[in-house]
Amino acid sequence: MENINNIPLIGDRFPEMEVKTTHGVKNLPEDYKGKWFILFSHPADFTPVCTTEFVAFQKRFDEFKKMDAELIGLSIDQVFSHIKWVEWINDNLDVEIKFPVIADDTGRVASKLGLIHPNKGTNTVRAVFIVDPEGIVRAILYYPQELGRNMDEILRMVKGLQISDDNNVAVPANWPDNELINDRVIIEPASDEETAKKRLKEHKCFDWWFCHKELK
Repeated sequence: MENINNIPLIGDRFPEMEVKTTHGVKNLPEDYKGKWFILFSHPADFTPVCTTEFVAFQKRFDEFKKMDAELIGLSIDQVFSHIKWVEWINDNLDVEIKFPVIADDTGRVASKLGLIHPNKGTNTVRAVFIVDPEGIVRAILYYPQELGRNMDEILRMVKGLQISDDNNVAVPANWPDNELINDRVIIEPASDEETAKKRLKEHKCFDWWFCHKELK
């Protein structure tokens, strides 16, 4: 197994790599150029929490597609294990897994991404990388083995990042149900006195540094 690398940081380009998946060989991030993709690692196939996560991701597959975002799974298992597990989910839970799963049986990919679980042997952590259409890492989530992920939060993050990019705004806590401004978005703070004064006249503000508006 290769030496464990540092996890890529937000703002870094996602490391280039060729991976073997249940949908054939893929080149990351090149094969997803022009699309968002969510790469998520799980500790192992045929485990209860991971099974609930795969079902939850698949239940939201169409919602991710509507945002032009693709899903990719990953664990340190062989491809035949992934295939049998996906078949089991379909046969026993009536859920067809439509996204590819990376077979990282050598641990090469997990090591390169810094996903080897501390003190857990060769298991991968429950990590999530949200990568934009330019191949840039925009968000990272890191979970312990005993806690399953909240897929609705991952959907919210992708949508929020897209809104921020398209409108040059920030998204508040718990958006779109923020306790102060509901589904409104935050305008970038003014960087000079003249703009600060204009902001107070042009927008709803708590103060010149905290102005917000509706999305058009």
